[in-house]
Amino acid sequence: MKWKLSTERLILEPFTEDLTEKTAELAGDREVAAATFVPHPYTVDHAKEWIAAHAAWMEEQTAFPFAVKRKEDGELLGTMTLRVDQGHQKGELAYWMGRPYWGRGYASEAAQRVVRFGFEELQLNRIWAAAISSNPASTRVMQKAGLTYEGTLKKDMLHRGEFKDIDVYGRIRESSSRSM
Repeated sequence: MKWKLSTERLILEPFTEDLTEKTAELAGDREVAAATFVPHPYTVDHAKEWIAAHAAWMEEQTAFPFAVKRKEDGELLGTMTLRVDQGHQKGELAYWMGRPYWGRGYASEAAQRVVRFGFEELQLNRIWAAAISSNPASTRVMQKAGLTYEGTLKKDMLHRGEFKDIDVYGRIRESSSRSM
């Protein structure tokens, strides 16, 4: 497979159609939606449409939505996506993990690998990510991936009927030589 990454515990590879139902199950969890920008309810049709778009995005190198799977059993845990702005040589890290897999370091491990992929393989100059300020777990993932706090956008996103503050983290290639 052209775009396949790995870590000590994980395989990151393109989503396949057979992951549609599991994607809908994990992303459709109300608590996942509350902590992220995933729409709720999130249905099998949403997952099917999203997965169907991936091949074109990856071919055009505009986005790399990786299925995050556990090496030991191939279980789908969530996604780690790098959306690429080629004109500005930057990428946005976006992710969610299924609730049963929260707190186990999977998101941080996957984020570190995708950040390295962005800098080393795609030669991006900058990688950034954003999280709802009330989601400290997502902030920790960004920090463990080597991104640093850049600021808070006050009442920036209308999320589930309420304007939420958004924390922005980023990293430029010059600082990417630190070990991850």
